[in-house]
Amino acid sequence: MRRLLDGLYTGAAWLAALCMVGVLVMVLLSILGRLLHFHVPGTDAYAGYLMAGAGFLALAHTLKRGEHIRVTLVINALSGGAKRAAEIWALLAATGLACVFAFYSARLAWQSREFNDISTANDATPLWIPQIGMAVGAIVLAIAFVDELVLELRGRRAHDTPAESLRNE
Repeated sequence: MRRLLDGLYTGAAWLAALCMVGVLVMVLLSILGRLLHFHVPGTDAYAGYLMAGAGFLALAHTLKRGEHIRVTLVINALSGGAKRAAEIWALLAATGLACVFAFYSARLAWQSREFNDISTANDATPLWIPQIGMAVGAIVLAIAFVDELVLELRGRRAHDTPAESLRNE
C-alpha cells in the first residue's frame, strides 16, 4: 500500500511538471507568435489552465516531503502528549478541509460538464477539462492528508524538518 500511495504522489508531481512544461510551451508560442506575426488563440488561457493544474497536482507531493508552510510556533513549544494531540488535531482539521475541497472541486468539474460550461475567452474550452487538474490534485491532497493522519495515529509519521527552514537568511 505504501508503494501505491507514494507512486500516486509521485505520479501527480510528474503531471504537475508536465503542466509546467506546457506553460513554457504556451509562453514560447505566444512570444514566437508576436515575433513572427502569427496568432494562436487561447495561449493565455491555456497557460493559466496549465499553471493551475501544476499548482494543484503538486500539492500532495509537497505535503509528503514536508515542504508545506506550517506555523510550528505553538506545536514546537509543546512536548510529549500535548504535542502529539496538537499534531493530530491539526491533521484532522486539514484532512477535513482537504476532503471538503476535493468534494467541491470534483463537483465543480462534474457540473461544468453537465451544464456544458465553456470558457469566456476566445478559446471557448469546455471548463471541465482544465478543472479536472484541480479536482484530481485536490483528491490526491485529501488522500495524502488521510495518509499523514493514519501514520500519525499509528506513530509512524516522520517529523522531518526541511533543511530550508533551518537557514536563517
